[in-house]
Amino acid sequence: MTTKRKVIITCAVTGAIHTPSMSEYLPVTASEIAEAAIGAAEAGAAIVHLHARNPEDGRPDQTAEAFKPFLEVIKQRSDCVVNITTGGAPTMSIQDRIRPAAKWKPELASLNMGSMNFGLFPMLKRFEGKLKHEWERNYIGDKGILFHNTFEDIEHILTTLGANGTKFEFECYDTGHLYNLKYFMDAGLVKGPLLIQTVFGLMGGIGAHPDDVMHMKRTADRLFGDSYRWSVLGAGRNQLPIAAMSAAMGGHVRVGLEDSLWASAGRLATSSAEQVQAARQIIEGLGLEIASPDEAREMLELKGADKVSF
Repeated sequence: MTTKRKVIITCAVTGAIHTPSMSEYLPVTASEIAEAAIGAAEAGAAIVHLHARNPEDGRPDQTAEAFKPFLEVIKQRSDCVVNITTGGAPTMSIQDRIRPAAKWKPELASLNMGSMNFGLFPMLKRFEGKLKHEWERNYIGDKGILFHNTFEDIEHILTTLGANGTKFEFECYDTGHLYNLKYFMDAGLVKGPLLIQTVFGLMGGIGAHPDDVMHMKRTADRLFGDSYRWSVLGAGRNQLPIAAMSAAMGGHVRVGLEDSLWASAGRLATSSAEQVQAARQIIEGLGLEIASPDEAREMLELKGADKVSF
C-alpha cells in the first residue's frame, strides 16, 4: 500500500505584527503563550514558532528571560519542535533579535533572508478605534519601518546559532530572498535539507496571488532542487487558501495568530489551534497526513529536543 505524504504544520501563536487590542484571543502573557502553543501542538502542529511579549501592555519583548517561562512549560507538556524567532519585531536591532535563540539553543530558529520595507500601517484604518495603548498606534501607523536584514546580519545569525546545532526556518518574502539564501548555501554556510518558508501578502513583500505562489515555488525548485522543504505563510485572509495550494503542490503549511487573526471572513479565530484544525482538515481532505514532531525532525534533520538549553 502506498504511504501517504506527510505535511508539516507550523503554528506561530503570537508574533509581533498584531497587537493585543486587535483580538482578545491573541496570547500576551507567558502562560497564555504556553497554552496557545500546547493547544496548537495537540491540534496537529509539529512545530511551534514563538515570540514573547510584555505581559503588561503586549508589546514585543525579545529578552531571553521573557522566553524562559513558556519554553519550560512547552517542553514539559509537549514533544513539539520549538522554533524561536530571530525576527523579533522589525523595529529591533539584530543584537536584540538574536539573544533568545542564542541563549536557549532551540532545534529551529526563524531567519529573515533580506532587508525590506515592512508595511503594517494598512491595518490602522481597520483597528484605529480599538487600540488601547499608545505604542500600538505608533507601531502600526509607522510608514518608515525598514526590516534590517543585511548579508552581515544574516551571516552573524547563521554562524552564531549554527554553532549550537540550530537549524533555520528561512523566511523569504520575495524572490530576491531566495537568491540570498542560494548565496549562503553556495558559500557553505547552510546545507540541506532547508526549511524555506515563503511569505505571501505582507505589504513590502510579494503578493498573495496564485501566480506569486507558483513563481516562488518555481524559483525555489530551480535554485535548490530536492535539497529543500517548501512551506507557505499566507498573511491575513490569504492564510488558508495559500495553505491549500501548498498542500496540493507537495508543500507544508504555517498558520497561527501571528500571521492571521481570522477564522473566516469577519470572524476572529478564538485560538491558533482553531487555525491548525482548519489546515489539518484541508490536508486530510486531500488524502494526506499531518507529520508528527518526530517525523518533522527526521524530514528536517534536526538535532533533537534533548539538545536544547531549556
